[in-house]
Amino acid sequence: MSLKKKLGMGIATAVMGVGLIGGGVFAYFSDTAEQTNTFASGTLSLESVPEVVVDVDNLKPGDTMYREFGLHNDGSLDIGSITMKTDYEVVNASNNMSVDEETAEAYADAMMVQFLRNTGGDEPYEVVFELSVSQLANMTEDDIDELLTEIDIETIREWIPFLPWPFDWIGYWEENDIPTENIKTLEAGDTAPFDVKFEFVDSGEAQNELQNLKLDLTWTFEGFQTEGEEK
Repeated sequence: MSLKKKLGMGIATAVMGVGLIGGGVFAYFSDTAEQTNTFASGTLSLESVPEVVVDVDNLKPGDTMYREFGLHNDGSLDIGSITMKTDYEVVNASNNMSVDEETAEAYADAMMVQFLRNTGGDEPYEVVFELSVSQLANMTEDDIDELLTEIDIETIREWIPFLPWPFDWIGYWEENDIPTENIKTLEAGDTAPFDVKFEFVDSGEAQNELQNLKLDLTWTFEGFQTEGEEK
């Protein structure tokens, strides 16, 4: 057989081999499997019920106002912690005009807020901590850290997410060896009771400079998710 014929047969054999590998010449068993993945984000939704807590006129030193409201988780995700930002403005009650900074601060210092916990015992409420409106508005992380040293760990654990202000809670839990799975959360659909008592402090001295003033207090609550977990 000539070299030319041998080369021609070799090329034909190679072409047939390619055809076999490609599966175009013979039948075979096969099957396929398809996988579909869906990732849907949950929602965080926090509401204050009611929105307006205090609307009182004709206050005088020594007056107190107990109020309760709820923080409602209207989303689909649990809320692990809540921060509370305090803003206030003091104006003249007659003409709604701003007052000088010193007078505004004196009025905010005289308005105290007690954060209460319902004990269910003989005394209906326990004062967890007490701060003036001015202190609340100017809290720093160091101030928070110092405040927490005055509150026992069990109370702190129970009060989450009811302790306010931006704060590194995860770092706090780790530092104090508190298991995060034991921390109270605000579950989807639940409402956290929030009990406060306001007092226009009677200093025992003349407070005439605080007459005819109005303090507008705004609390902005922000809810944050719980830690991520394996699904």
